[in-house]
Formats: sequence, structure tokens, C-alpha cells
Amino acid sequence: MGRLLVVAYVALILVFATYGAWWGDYAFKGFWFNFGRALIWPVTFLPSLGKLVAAVLLIGVVGALTLRKGR
Repeated sequence: MGRLLVVAYVALILVFATYGAWWGDYAFKGFWFNFGRALIWPVTFLPSLGKLVAAVLLIGVVGALTLRKGR
């Protein structure tokens, strides 16, 4: 089941990157730029999800710095 989800996500990445490279708003930036955007396609479709991901990353970094053993 997990393998199927990964394959589906990779397929969506390739579709999103190809569409973006040929017809998207950032078509002038090329395939690899659009591939980078496609890696996080759920965040570009749902902006509130991007804020959630940023908050989780921020809490993770602050937590790691707080719990890090002293120098």
C-alpha cells in the first residue's frame, strides 16, 4: 500500500512539473524549477497547508536547538 502511494505521488510530481514547464505561470523558468515546485505541490494548491508545514518545521528547529546537548 505504501509503495502504491509513493508511486502515485511521484507520478503527480511528474505531471505537475511537465504542466508547469510547458503551460504554467512559470514556464519561462524551465523544467527543473517547476520540478522543485512540483515536489511540494500540495502546498502550492493549499496555501494554508504551507503555513502548517512552516509552523511544524519552525517548532522542530526550535525544539532541536532547545534539546541539543550543551557545547
